[in-house]
Amino acid sequence: MAHLVVFLRAINVGGHTVVKSKLQETFLYLGYAEVSTYKQSGNVILETDEDPKEIKRKVEAKLRDLLGYDVAAFVRTIPQLKAIVHLDPFKGYTAEGTSFLVTFLSDAPSVFPLKLPLTIPKSTAQIISVRGGEVFSVTHGGGEGGLPNPFLEAKLKRKATTRNMNIITEIAAKFPENDEAAES
Repeated sequence: MAHLVVFLRAINVGGHTVVKSKLQETFLYLGYAEVSTYKQSGNVILETDEDPKEIKRKVEAKLRDLLGYDVAAFVRTIPQLKAIVHLDPFKGYTAEGTSFLVTFLSDAPSVFPLKLPLTIPKSTAQIISVRGGEVFSVTHGGGEGGLPNPFLEAKLKRKATTRNMNIITEIAAKFPENDEAAES
């Protein structure tokens, strides 16, 4: 079985609150093993042989039934997360006062329609690059961390969820290099 991570969009915002234990129970009920959350309840690590598309479908349907509202799920394998870390998309950017963000898209556009790098209007936040279903952004404090996600959803007409690169790096580091099953 392979480890995968399900990143949930807006699971605990906008007046909605889901405790980690209830979320873990839900994933266990769906038949997944070794279920845990990492730092926030919207980062669920699990073990399964199931296809990522099937995981997405099952998780979104069950959470809709359980919570009464839609929660978008973005499934990535550990090798996919390790590839993001090894890509080093923020090389050359100064870390001080800066946040490095990874936005997961519901699907990768065949052609990315925005010319990069791009500064998000009325901010200093920049979208710097894209690789498949991931978009990389740099923000500079002042509440800018929340800007890439809605901007990208509006421009690309698809669901997205954003995480700090530190979270991606930390999750990937939890697994040895030989945990490469379910490469996709």
